[in-house]
Amino acid sequence: MSLSTPTFSSAYFRRLSTVAAVAVLLGLHVWLALSASREKSSSVDELAHLTAGLAYWGYNDYRLQPENGNLPQRWEALPAWLSGQRLSPDHPDWAVANVWSLGRDYFHAQGAGLERLLLAGRAMNLLWSVATGILIWWWTRRLFGTTGAFVALGFFTFCPTFLAHGALATSDMCMTFFMLASVGAYWRHLQDFRLGTGLLSAAVLGLACVAKFSFVLLPFMFAPLIVWRILTPAGLPWRGRMLAGRLARLGPLLWSVAGHVIVAWLIIWLFFGFRHDAAGPGLPALADYHRPWAIVIASLADEGGWFDTLRQWPLLPDAFLYGFAFVLDMSQMRGAFLNGEYSLTGWVEFFPYAFLVKTPLPLLLALPAGVAVVGWRWRDRPQSLGPDLIRVIPLLSLFGVYWLFSLTSSLNIGHRHILPTYPVIFIFCGALGWWAARVRQRVLASAVIALLVAAQAVASFQVRPHYLAFFNQLVGGPAAGYKHLVDSSLDWGQDLPGLAAWQRAYPQEKLYFSYFGTADPAHHGITAIALPTLPSVRFARPWHALQPGTYAISATMLSHVYSPLRGEWTPERERVYQTLRALEPSLLHYAQSPEQHATLDAAAWVQAWDRYEPLRFARLCHYLRARQPDDHIGYSILIFRLTQTELDAALHGPASALYHANKH
Repeated sequence: MSLSTPTFSSAYFRRLSTVAAVAVLLGLHVWLALSASREKSSSVDELAHLTAGLAYWGYNDYRLQPENGNLPQRWEALPAWLSGQRLSPDHPDWAVANVWSLGRDYFHAQGAGLERLLLAGRAMNLLWSVATGILIWWWTRRLFGTTGAFVALGFFTFCPTFLAHGALATSDMCMTFFMLASVGAYWRHLQDFRLGTGLLSAAVLGLACVAKFSFVLLPFMFAPLIVWRILTPAGLPWRGRMLAGRLARLGPLLWSVAGHVIVAWLIIWLFFGFRHDAAGPGLPALADYHRPWAIVIASLADEGGWFDTLRQWPLLPDAFLYGFAFVLDMSQMRGAFLNGEYSLTGWVEFFPYAFLVKTPLPLLLALPAGVAVVGWRWRDRPQSLGPDLIRVIPLLSLFGVYWLFSLTSSLNIGHRHILPTYPVIFIFCGALGWWAARVRQRVLASAVIALLVAAQAVASFQVRPHYLAFFNQLVGGPAAGYKHLVDSSLDWGQDLPGLAAWQRAYPQEKLYFSYFGTADPAHHGITAIALPTLPSVRFARPWHALQPGTYAISATMLSHVYSPLRGEWTPERERVYQTLRALEPSLLHYAQSPEQHATLDAAAWVQAWDRYEPLRFARLCHYLRARQPDDHIGYSILIFRLTQTELDAALHGPASALYHANKH
């Protein structure tokens, strides 16, 4: 007894210290992400997520933003709903499902309470990030032991991309978790084929279906696993006997697939209140979704007919079908920006390039090293090949299928869309921990690996709290990021508090502001002359001349990626601009003289200004893209101090200097 007690105590405290270390790393991840997010305004999608979630909980109504996942929107809005927050049932935009107008009016009316509700939603989303970290730890530990698991978890903890998106109330982190969990749960079910693992796998799949519409990739990930399970010699347990023949296994596997489909189908209906109609009782009738069904179906061509048929045979909730169709519609053609180039259909190289420049260099070095270690392990210890493959096949399927679809995707709007592939990378980097524990120069190898993880932590701290704007040194770091990628890869409307602090530091400077985002600059105390913004808000923007002063321009607005004036400044644009520029004094005089409105063709004057102002702003941006900004706010808002001389050059100078100015 006296000899066994120390052994038991030693093992117990070793397990306890391991759990404590994991908890510390995950806790550090939460603190780094959440504390940084407190310094950021709401990103483009966040208020829409919270608004839709409140509608789901409060009214059993699903007309608002069904394209972004019912589950994450419910999850993030849960604290607001539990605290008694309710959307107004009398808002006029219910009828057209305008989540942006509803969200803006409701949440900005909260005053200081907006930050509390936003932080609560972000904290809820961080739980998906923590859950993903736990899966990474568990999977790596099974493959490469405890040391390897700590290496993988270390890279995860300090990954700027996960620190950024983990603390945003959006759907990307939720889908990242469920994609990894789904392939893992399904593979486990295929190994032992028990009812319990089957139900777990089916439930996880069902939750993935209401997390984000990228769940449609999961069947393609499952297919190689099924083929592998049929081809491997291991028998399949079924009704008390072991099925050894390959054809004999096919029937039970098909029954399993059918069971997964049924459970997932029931979960989808559950999250939509077991009701086909999107509109909830007691609310204004739904005239149509924000982007009408007819437009979505027409743009989908042949696929649109399938959705029409599915709507007539209500096998799925209408809002779920609409969300799916909307995503397909938007993925066909969308403005994209890459290294000064523009496209509506994207590039094959977009996501590889985004991965290359948005991934910390230590992780880029660790990944091929980890893969090489796995190859060395299989060559040196061939007996480990079979057990290892059983554990890595689902990871390889996830990684390969996801990247295959990413390379062919036309939706090139953000690095975040390859987020689900990063857990696989972290896990394979964990092979370095296994290797370090077995080489002769164990101390040196461990020090090198610790240095890599520490270097990732340093890179993360250097960009803090601007994790979303992280770019590695291959392209000059975050300060040069706007030259390469925009939108959610850099500028998602998150830096209004930083601009407000900057304005307080320089109150004497006249500020012009072009904002990409859905937050309210006035809510953060920003006083500025408004330049064109996206998305356009319904509030009028006074007509004005451009004068010397400070110009704060969001990187996405500077690039003009979502403007019809994207691309090069052409002679035809210059001709129209010069024609309208000659009218600017008269246009401004008209705007300042209301008494003239009754005697003039108001529509013609408004139309002239609406054509002129975007052209003027586009010409200014072409000029500014050719020079370095004087400062930046969180790397996403660029500051230019312009004198009269520079303004004259930008607005009145020779057009020949602008024809290729969009090239960074």
